[in-house]
Amino acid sequence: MKENEVIRKFIPDSRMQSLIDRRLRLVIDKKRDIYCDNAEFLVYHWSGEAATFSPATGEHACDVDRRINIGDHNARVDNGIAFPKAKEMPSKKGKFEYTPLNWAEDYAFFIDNSPAEVYENELIVGEFHWQLDEARYFQYPEEQREAGFEARELGAGGISFTHTCPDLSIGLELGWNGLMEKVRKNISKFEKEGKTEQVQYLKGSEIIALSIQRFIRRHADLARMKASKNNDSKQIDLYLSIAEVCDNLSDRAPQTFHEAVQWIWFFQVAERMHGHGNGYGRTDQLLQPFYEKDIKEGKITRQIARELVGEMYIKYGSYTALGGRFQDLSDATNEMSWVCLEAYDLVGGINHVGVMWHEDMDKDFYRYTCDVLSRHGCGVPILVNYDVLKASEVRSGYKPEDAWNVAYSGCQWYCGVGTEYNDQDVNSLILVKPLQRAINISIGKNTQTFQEFWETYCHEVDRTADALVTFKNATYDWQPKVWPEMVTTFCMYDCIEKGKDCTDKGAVHYNFSSVNVLGVPNVADSIYAIKELVFSQKQYSLKQLAEALDKNWEGEEFMRQRFLNVPKFGNDHEGTDAMAVQVSEQVREVLEGKKNNKGFCFRPSLFQYMGHTYAGPMMGATPDGRLATEPLAHGMNPMHGRNQNGMGTTVNSFTKIDFSKYQGGSFQVELTPDFFKGGVEKDKLIEAFSVGFFKKGGVQINLNLVDLEVLKEAMADNENPLYHDINVKVTGYSSHFISMDKRFQKEFIERVNYKNL
Repeated sequence: MKENEVIRKFIPDSRMQSLIDRRLRLVIDKKRDIYCDNAEFLVYHWSGEAATFSPATGEHACDVDRRINIGDHNARVDNGIAFPKAKEMPSKKGKFEYTPLNWAEDYAFFIDNSPAEVYENELIVGEFHWQLDEARYFQYPEEQREAGFEARELGAGGISFTHTCPDLSIGLELGWNGLMEKVRKNISKFEKEGKTEQVQYLKGSEIIALSIQRFIRRHADLARMKASKNNDSKQIDLYLSIAEVCDNLSDRAPQTFHEAVQWIWFFQVAERMHGHGNGYGRTDQLLQPFYEKDIKEGKITRQIARELVGEMYIKYGSYTALGGRFQDLSDATNEMSWVCLEAYDLVGGINHVGVMWHEDMDKDFYRYTCDVLSRHGCGVPILVNYDVLKASEVRSGYKPEDAWNVAYSGCQWYCGVGTEYNDQDVNSLILVKPLQRAINISIGKNTQTFQEFWETYCHEVDRTADALVTFKNATYDWQPKVWPEMVTTFCMYDCIEKGKDCTDKGAVHYNFSSVNVLGVPNVADSIYAIKELVFSQKQYSLKQLAEALDKNWEGEEFMRQRFLNVPKFGNDHEGTDAMAVQVSEQVREVLEGKKNNKGFCFRPSLFQYMGHTYAGPMMGATPDGRLATEPLAHGMNPMHGRNQNGMGTTVNSFTKIDFSKYQGGSFQVELTPDFFKGGVEKDKLIEAFSVGFFKKGGVQINLNLVDLEVLKEAMADNENPLYHDINVKVTGYSSHFISMDKRFQKEFIERVNYKNL
């Protein structure tokens, strides 16, 4: 067996292997890479220069010297050229307007001029080369950007963009014709009521639905054309099967398992042309009825079903969920849960499927989950605690009859399926900034007690949160006009019936604003060190500390070591862990006490996408002994290298936080081969550890099995074929290691890699 080769339970045949090989070729040729515009965007989720992740081509492509390669977790296939008809967009040849109808006309033109794609050996077809923001103007008005700059100055930012979870069962039941009928029925209703705004929105929806139907038909036509020019009978059969499926899907709802999988994939392609980041619900529940029907009628086998789902995974490892509970709290695991997990076992690679564990879950299924995770070793599947997800939603204000249908949907976040629109994963509050202001203000006030210092810090956190609220509300005022999410809206409850986009006020049932809180472990360690060394022991003054930080501790190494060696979070130390809880609870209470202009509160998430890697130099040195050149801690995980007493003590520290009060907080684990010495069975150890972690209240585990020496070799020699197919769970997303920016590679290698419990 070659180095780094995965042991698979299911072996792909030649057809499937050719598709797997093409996927890797796209990675090696850098056709799947995704960029962010600059380091500021990673930290603040907003830079003022552009609206979202940077396309590689097009009029909004940023300076190549500034943009950062995040990795290859993208549905888009880069063909190296800009959208060829960008200058002919309706909004450029006619009049640009901030209206859904104007946006819809651009979208229809865009998808009409995006080519159909059908490749040899495929049964699931379709991909795309451009996103709409490469061709249509995407920028908020000046008033919103001014609020953004003010928020960023205080340590906050964010973008509102495609981080929700549509309910694809709506589309699977109705098909595009049925969705069209619903739109037209409501156009007629609103015309009679004289509601022009709703009529105009729904006419835009009609334009979009028709364009998607044309897109699907073009795939049928292309498949037939390719069949007519091919001499291989097996390949001809594949092409004709594709043509039949696409013809059916352009005219009616899916009836077979193959059609259902293809419908789901076409929806994702159509949706991701205008955005980046949605989750897609519980795949096992969506596909189970089609599977049962086809099995009963003898139209499909488990192997064929496995391969069809596997093809969808090869296209792009979408954020989906398996398992969980039904509304009556019974186990929702079904045969399709197994098939979907087997599909990943078959094709491997990048994927973002999350298994939602609970104590009543089919034990054999969860054992297989841990087996797959142990053999592939790259954080797939993500392990998620369903009961904590549901409790978090109910605590936020969800009705229990809605909260049961929560699904892991991306990175660390989760969402009520079809009922919730919010800014999951794309807002940021950097706690280091209010801490820095609190130090300077306390020096000016000659603060003498820790309680006074703590109150000053709390006030500054509140100021930052207020600035974030102002910025987000300015965004919400414009979002449905600037960048409506009209494809997503087709599969959200009651939006079409209201004639509103899912981003609009009052459109969906729940509209919380989730905020990634960056630097909690650093701030907790810093405040605890200040409490001990400045206020309790009085070894240093705040002024001395501020001067040392301004110099990045230069000339003050002895002092830095004193601050660095105060007990740190992650070692089951009562004082530091209590401070971590106190810091987390304080920012939670502040955010929950504020409402957006949609009438819902702000919710903290103890996570940050990848901003911790680049935030260090922006923030400067911190009182926990961290140098400015070092990254911040990732999410709620201890700062790199500070948890010295094994994974068990870190878990004890981590789970002192009640994660049902937060909107996510993943435990990131990198295990080295040394961890499994002495004949320890990987799958059984992972099962025992994860179940124990969840019973203590943990919400999510991202677990990599990595050999540090191999990763160091890969970092030094990205061109070596031995390392091309190494996948890692970076934070909440997966990537081929060779695709990531060098700084990301370095930060990943430097994390705590546990060698023992």
